Amino acid sequence: MIIDAHQHVFWHKKNDADLVADLDAQGIDKAWLLTWEIPPTEDAIHYVPAFNPLHMRPDGTHPGLPFADAYAAARKYPERFILGYCPDPNIEQAPQWFENAVKMHGVRICGEWKYRMLVDDPRNIELFRKAGELNCPAVLHFDAPYIMGKESGRMEYFRLWYGGTMDNLESVLKACPQTTFLGHGPGFWREISGDAASNPDIYPKGPVAPGGKVTQLLEKFDNLYCDLSAGSGCMALTRDPEHARNFLTDFADRILFARDYYGSDLPDALKSFDLPADVQEKINFRNALKLVPL
Repeated sequence: MIIDAHQHVFWHKKNDADLVADLDAQGIDKAWLLTWEIPPTEDAIHYVPAFNPLHMRPDGTHPGLPFADAYAAARKYPERFILGYCPDPNIEQAPQWFENAVKMHGVRICGEWKYRMLVDDPRNIELFRKAGELNCPAVLHFDAPYIMGKESGRMEYFRLWYGGTMDNLESVLKACPQTTFLGHGPGFWREISGDAASNPDIYPKGPVAPGGKVTQLLEKFDNLYCDLSAGSGCMALTRDPEHARNFLTDFADRILFARDYYGSDLPDALKSFDLPADVQEKINFRNALKLVPL
């Protein structure tokens, strides 16, 4: 069995039937179907080629991956999709909206959280505590707010940041001990290496240096899990195969198979590490079932 713990629908020119066909092609049984609600103030113009034109606003901005699309797909394919939703935490009633979605529509995951605000902002803490109260894990996207400049040799502001730093992640892990969090995104996975602060690449390559903050946080907090999705997760593994095999084995109980896209890149990478059968099973589906039982 395989559960894809990070998927979207009506995304990258694929509709719901296309997504199901891709799941079938990759031998994936079920997927967590997540939202990405984009406030009008958070420009994501570079994602326009990936979005559903049905939802374009009159001013040319786009709401991203709205709950309505995920809900419609989950109703059409209830045997394949497990529904997620993350309301905009800037809205004061966000915790109540999330609870409504759980009670009315069977939402099981708070995600994807992807907002241009610090993850440990009190508004987020209120939302995440509600998710924990409802036994829903929260999927967090990180993009680093500052990256070492290749030419300047100093930390430079990255306009398209989300969530903040690993210090902000540590803060929210402390503030919400009853909530399970899944880290995801370039800003999270670059921190698998101890030299992340000095690396100028958003998607670093080459050997993983000791002392990565991802490992430190996993060792310190039982409520942190890892989502292997998108290029960032897969590349964090393939950049250093020997480190990847040890990392996946050491933290086998807290790593989830997840793609955030289509195709076989992640399955192929995991096969290449020749993992023990029990480790592969935990990553493929057992950890997902532990967090969101069927």
